[in-house]
Amino acid sequence: MYSRTELDNIIFRSICRIDFNREPRGLYEPLEYMMSIGGKRLRPRLCLTAFNLFSDNIDENILGPAVALEIFHNFTLLHDDIMDCADTRRGQLTVYKKWNENVAILSGDVMSIMAYQYLAHYNGSRRDRVLEMFSDTAAKVCEGQQYDMEFEDIPFITMDDYMNMIGLKTAVLIACSVGLGAIIAGASDEQTEALYNYAYQLGLAFQITDDYLDTFGNASVFGKKIGGDIRNNKKTWLLVESFRVADHGQRAELDRILAMGEDEAAKKIEAMKEMYQMLGVRTAAIASIEEYHRKAMAALEGKGFSAEQITRLKEFAAELVHREG
Repeated sequence: MYSRTELDNIIFRSICRIDFNREPRGLYEPLEYMMSIGGKRLRPRLCLTAFNLFSDNIDENILGPAVALEIFHNFTLLHDDIMDCADTRRGQLTVYKKWNENVAILSGDVMSIMAYQYLAHYNGSRRDRVLEMFSDTAAKVCEGQQYDMEFEDIPFITMDDYMNMIGLKTAVLIACSVGLGAIIAGASDEQTEALYNYAYQLGLAFQITDDYLDTFGNASVFGKKIGGDIRNNKKTWLLVESFRVADHGQRAELDRILAMGEDEAAKKIEAMKEMYQMLGVRTAAIASIEEYHRKAMAALEGKGFSAEQITRLKEFAAELVHREG
């Protein structure tokens, strides 16, 4: 198997080969900027890691889909930043802030098209399965984003509502990354399904971690301003859990904090953080992350994976959920 560093280098070189030097520059320069400001490259690395469990033959048949996943992910972030009114992404100005909303929307559209162009680099016998999984995932991500926006205007949602939303918005793309790698490598249906379920559970843990870090993380490591979700009244795991465990008086206090305006943003963030602490939600979030981490590893049990394969997957899972940014 390739080492993590070797896979990262392969991904870096593949992304560097993307040709953004096209006209009109006003359309493609924002794409180049978005892809150049870094990120964890989690999805292409998951794709190559899953593929490499079964094959060392890393060529364009797997690199094209791996790059497609990263391009599609950045497309979703580009539009997501507009919807969230986010000023920064990975410590840099978001595209819509650096240019404007219209540029960000159109550049995002062409990114989604480019993702399919790179997906088409795979020409193996399982092409129909690859296209079906990617397309189904792309639609689900949009469904999840729609739920996320709708939830902003709903006073209360259940934890089931929230978990369904992040399953669509976040977990399915992480699961698809692993699924595509396994399918292209020729893995059995049983092992492909197990890997998909493993990654889906990790995706849930990943999003809850993201919610946690948006409130309790270090801005210099996280790459975004802390408290953005609180300012925008986003239905995060922490907020949903707070309403679930709060008594009548505590719910009234949560409503009061949520009603605070932008002119009281700093005060609002601190007040909500205090509520999370008082309600035990901060500790509960960490416990929930660990629970989904456990479910991810359990999905692999009894599926015929070797000790070496399990070790690699265990290392990836630990890295994903025990992070600061």
